[in-house]
Amino acid sequence: MKENSLISEQQNLNQLNSLPSSASKSLKDLIHSLSQEQIINQDLLLSLSFTLRSFTNLQRFLELIPLLVTQLVGVKGSLLIPFQDNGSLWREQLQMSSGDEDKELFRKLFLFDEGKKIGFGMEEKNIVSLDRLVQRHFESSNVIATSIVSRGRHRGRLYAFDKKEIVFGSNIHRKHLQIVADLTGVAIENDVIFQVIRNHEKVDRQISIGAEIQSQLLPDKCPIIDGVELAACCRPAFQVGGDYYDFMPTRPELSETAKSSGRWAFVIGDVMGKGVPAGLLMTMLRGMLRAEVLTGLAPDSILHDLNQLALEDLTQSHRFVTLFYSDFDAKSRKLRFANAAHNPPILWSAKSKSIIRLDAPGLLIGLQSEAEYGCGEIFLQPGDVLLYYTDGVTEAPGMSGERFDENRLITFLDKFAREGLGAQQILNKLFERLDGFVGVSDHHLEDDASMVVLKVNE
Repeated sequence: MKENSLISEQQNLNQLNSLPSSASKSLKDLIHSLSQEQIINQDLLLSLSFTLRSFTNLQRFLELIPLLVTQLVGVKGSLLIPFQDNGSLWREQLQMSSGDEDKELFRKLFLFDEGKKIGFGMEEKNIVSLDRLVQRHFESSNVIATSIVSRGRHRGRLYAFDKKEIVFGSNIHRKHLQIVADLTGVAIENDVIFQVIRNHEKVDRQISIGAEIQSQLLPDKCPIIDGVELAACCRPAFQVGGDYYDFMPTRPELSETAKSSGRWAFVIGDVMGKGVPAGLLMTMLRGMLRAEVLTGLAPDSILHDLNQLALEDLTQSHRFVTLFYSDFDAKSRKLRFANAAHNPPILWSAKSKSIIRLDAPGLLIGLQSEAEYGCGEIFLQPGDVLLYYTDGVTEAPGMSGERFDENRLITFLDKFAREGLGAQQILNKLFERLDGFVGVSDHHLEDDASMVVLKVNE
């Protein structure tokens, strides 16, 4: 093949040498000119591709497109009409290389009502009407056009125009125009992706801030209360969760010593759903509940009032809340409680070595305006262990698809309580068993999981 190429080149040289000297010189000049033009075009395309790889400002990139088309195709001017992501004309990014006519044409495009509609660029008939508008404006010129497409979506229209008497629009012209249009489509698509990434980063920052705020709303440590040990942990499925627990003195104005021997409210709840909406609602309920605790009312009255206060907001959000509210008198060890359809806490009795479920009748918070709640009470004894938890614990799926369930939780609580472990040790052991059952090393659960352990000192 190499020998054939050499023979062919030699034949071409012989043919050139056989021509008259003037004709030979003209042909050589033409070949040189074409070669130079090809080099220039290649340089222009390389410059555009380099700009595409390194651009950070879409507007600056789009400003180059009409200028490049005029050089590459060799025409009087060029017009770029990009579409926004919703398909309407992107009027702020109209670009044109011929400064004499752009103001009048831009005015027509700004007044083109059809182009303002969402999805305009997604229908072929609208592209045709846009082409007609442009061609009417350049009625004394030759106009060729091509679509800017990326990932199957129309991203705009690219035009080249020149005087009527100048014939252009050959296959090579159209190919050059299409190459520029394709690179423009990539640039617009990249900018859309960058905008999505930026928006996600903003949302991530907001979620992180929300998670930080919510983590500060949960008690950072358990209070010191005479005669009992407390341990608690919330494990959200996402950065922001819908689980909530709290410890609140009913007389916060008292001294720390007086509060430790006074009455305390223990509460645990769960907003149906996960993520930011659930976290926002639980934050709202926390504020309402803390105000209710100060009234000193019985648990059933507090849940009744809370339901009335939160009903409108919960109805609008189409969410409900389960909540277990209890108050504990450190002197008498009397625990009163009311339940708004939450998982009943599990009490391990040190005296009988048996399990008691603390439950009382009551509807979800936010379900009915006139919901009524029952009130129960019990006196805790030395060595008793009380476990509050959310359904993210018992509903956690194992590797076999089986749920952790309440029976398994009771079994482990009974085992660790019989071993005489402290509240924090029992809590740690329960989470270890839960993680082992789910089979995750990063402690990631499908739903928010919270547990609070109270142990009465022996």
